[in-house]
Amino acid sequence: MRIFKNLTKDRLGTISLLVIIVTMVVGIFAPIFAPHDPEEVNMSLRYVSSSWDYLLGNDHLGRCILSRIIYGIRPSVLWVLVALFISVLIGSVLGFLAGYFRGKVDATVMRICDTMLSFPGYVMALAVVGILGVGLENILIAFILIKWAWFARIIRTSVMQYAELEYVKFAKASGISDIKIIYKHIVPVTFSDIAVISSSSIGTMILQISGFSFLGLGIQAPNAEWGMMLNEAREVMFTRPELMLAPGLAIIMVVSACNFFSDALQVALDPKLITSKNKLQEDLAISKNKLQKRWQNNL
Repeated sequence: MRIFKNLTKDRLGTISLLVIIVTMVVGIFAPIFAPHDPEEVNMSLRYVSSSWDYLLGNDHLGRCILSRIIYGIRPSVLWVLVALFISVLIGSVLGFLAGYFRGKVDATVMRICDTMLSFPGYVMALAVVGILGVGLENILIAFILIKWAWFARIIRTSVMQYAELEYVKFAKASGISDIKIIYKHIVPVTFSDIAVISSSSIGTMILQISGFSFLGLGIQAPNAEWGMMLNEAREVMFTRPELMLAPGLAIIMVVSACNFFSDALQVALDPKLITSKNKLQEDLAISKNKLQKRWQNNL
């Protein structure tokens, strides 16, 4: 409840959350919101401008751009969230084991993480796509293989910090099982850290999957995806720029909403940041007033 109150104080964060929720609802119920079949080809409507029947016009195959953007939410956003959830789940389990038990468990997990993180993310993704082939499923598998190690390392650091607290040591001395200590004492205090790093990764993953689809390595035609729509509109980017503008704005809007919501969530989960933010705003206001007075005196 306290987190919700802190979050609602940030108007930009609240608006961003609403944008994310609306986007997810529209994507889940795409057949209801889409006015036309996104894969229906009608060459007589090729490059037709916007109208009441086709609000955003038609593409090079006469397909409804608005319908394709709505259906494109599924691979561009919803499946990204699924891949993110799996990555966070794997990283959390291994991070908790490494950070709590330490010793050989920590050394083994961290060496695996070091091996995975030693390769650049895009190189690893290209290697996975090269082995498994192009397609949305393979890109999502590549994301999971890339991201879990990063999450595991960060979560492990957070768990190590909380595992040294006095009440955790007292629980160990009292004979409480390790699983129960992790579930009751470690998970609640690390949840905020996991939520923040998860929300901050959504925008990056959306840009990455759109980038791979733009290069032809992600979802394949005739399925709709925002990055692939940008690629299809390249040939007429100067004569019909609106064909690139629609999916481009969709990507910018959702990624910006995810980033703003991540910042607001971090502030809501850590009251110290609220105080620091308010103090910074007060200092900036004082400095601004001093500069204005000095400027007026010079006149």
